Amino acid sequence: MIILGIDPGTTRVGYGVVEQKGSKFSHLESGLLSASSGTLSERLVFLEKKLESLLLRTNPQAAGVESVYFYKNQKTAIEVAEARGVVLLVLERHAVTLVELSPPEVKLAVSGDGSASKAAVARMVSHFLGESVEKKLDDVTDALAVAIAASGRRL
Repeated sequence: MIILGIDPGTTRVGYGVVEQKGSKFSHLESGLLSASSGTLSERLVFLEKKLESLLLRTNPQAAGVESVYFYKNQKTAIEVAEARGVVLLVLERHAVTLVELSPPEVKLAVSGDGSASKAAVARMVSHFLGESVEKKLDDVTDALAVAIAASGRRL
């Protein structure tokens, strides 16, 4: 099964695509969908187009999307929620099975500790994939963790 993980953000969205065969995972693709300039609405349209292209290229059967958990800045939280809305819309349009996970749920599923550090999560993602992801940006590592965590849910 091919699983897409999404770590939503305001100007960059991390994504990770893994394939699960039994209890084994393979890293297929990961990266950032970045739109650092333009108005919020322009960035959301950019995100929609890039995510559409990613789905057509990778054809995932399921996707995990990290939920908005806590932000000190209310404006940032609202913008991340709006980006999540675009992600959810595109996934639904493509009939991709959706799993929504909070950051502590992802950490717990991947590392066994819901308050694990980013470094601990990166080490466990590397372990699951059999390759080092520790030098990747946090957004990408988090997205790969979301994909792995989503696999543990009934899909």
